[in-house]
Amino acid sequence: MERRNFLQLSATSAMAVAIAPSLITQKLHAEDGTLFKTYEKVQLKDAEGNPLKASALVEEENYIFSYPYAGTPAIMVNLKEAATSDVELVAEDGTKYLCKGGVGSKGTIVAYSAICAHQMTYPKKDMAMFQYVPSTGKTLAYEHAGIFVCSSHLAAYDAKQGGKVLGGPANQGLAQIILEVDADDTIWAVAVLGPDKFEDFFSAFKKDLKKEFGRKGAKKLMKTEAKVQELKNFTAQLIQA
Repeated sequence: MERRNFLQLSATSAMAVAIAPSLITQKLHAEDGTLFKTYEKVQLKDAEGNPLKASALVEEENYIFSYPYAGTPAIMVNLKEAATSDVELVAEDGTKYLCKGGVGSKGTIVAYSAICAHQMTYPKKDMAMFQYVPSTGKTLAYEHAGIFVCSSHLAAYDAKQGGKVLGGPANQGLAQIILEVDADDTIWAVAVLGPDKFEDFFSAFKKDLKKEFGRKGAKKLMKTEAKVQELKNFTAQLIQA
């Protein structure tokens, strides 16, 4: 069966079909509610340029990297508990899709676009108002922590359930960055699941992004690797409500 026919069958079949994300090379907006787009398979590396290992991730630490574009930040977290898979989420336009669970030996590693779905607040080098708040912390945005919080307007998102909205003004959840962990424990970013804010983000912050990345640098796709660092080392100031 040709790949094109296989994709068409997967999009119209009532039966759930398990597909490795890196095998799909186009946006899949299927009748079963999935919204999925693959990009280059990018290896995550540490500050020294060494392949980052899943087993080396500190529990509940914020790790920031660029994906799928040089100018679009993502945050990865190794949660205390396994993330839930196949949670049905609803985009702002009413489109339904199913989230994917975590990766790693315990299913606890997740990553999301670090662009708030409300007004696109994102972590900057001088200040970060979007982050994961550890379960031992406190936040004004929700009744408990262990969630993603945007301190600009107190939007709260569930890290365990596909980035769905828990509270605040956002009308849809975070776009999920799909990760794969290879047999050698290395981590790769391969796709984006759910509605993203990338084009709106590029338009809204055109001047800031041009200053940091050059005229077209922010829209440059990540191709082979992405540098990962702790958010607290990336930004000069963490602001958490």
